[in-house]
Amino acid sequence: MAHSHYAEKARWALDLTGRPYVEDRHLPLFHRLRTRPVGGRSVPVLVVDGHAYTQSADIVEWAAQDGAALLPTDPERRSTAIELERWLDRELGPHTRRWAYSELLASPDVLNRCVAAEVPPLESLVAPAWMVLVRPMIRRAFRITPESAARSLERVDEVFRIVADRLAEGDGWLAGASFSAADLTFAALASPVLLPTRFGGALPRLEDVPPAMQAEVRRLRDSPAGRHALDCYRLHRARLSGY
Repeated sequence: MAHSHYAEKARWALDLTGRPYVEDRHLPLFHRLRTRPVGGRSVPVLVVDGHAYTQSADIVEWAAQDGAALLPTDPERRSTAIELERWLDRELGPHTRRWAYSELLASPDVLNRCVAAEVPPLESLVAPAWMVLVRPMIRRAFRITPESAARSLERVDEVFRIVADRLAEGDGWLAGASFSAADLTFAALASPVLLPTRFGGALPRLEDVPPAMQAEVRRLRDSPAGRHALDCYRLHRARLSGY
């Protein structure tokens, strides 16, 4: 799914380390026809020589083999990067996703353009009708209500504050003196609430989302952690695609 921030995390790691891959994008639920046969529940899934890596953290670790700079060589900093990456997977990713969906489900044309980016022609053709069925499923699957979305935005703010404090206390990066998997993970998983233009898949443009969402995105972009995430995109992410 082109809009998935966990897929973006894996895609970015593969691009940054020069690992060749072929991305197979599908509409929500259609993607399970490709992930489930190899043992994955959702995206991302990376299949290498018959072995399936079904978690974004495992894909990052695989991409960083052979001395790639995503994971520091210093054991303590490497451990810190991995711990932060997995903490962000748990504490940031689900909440940015829930809040962004809560805003975009009310804008079907905007959401449809994202989910249908670069999918097979037949899926693109049926996307508008398909998403009429899928939108209520998304709401149920991620337990999206006005109250849960508000709580998720509060959790995003809390994580952004923690990240900002860590950046202020360190060397300007989350796990040492240079960009690492921790910074990549933070930037990728924050993408639904920042809408970076260099996102490697498909996110809406700021001007296309509802006014209330625009205001929150601008606020988060202006925060110290938001600026760090956008700097990570500016410095370490070439724009490869998008709608």
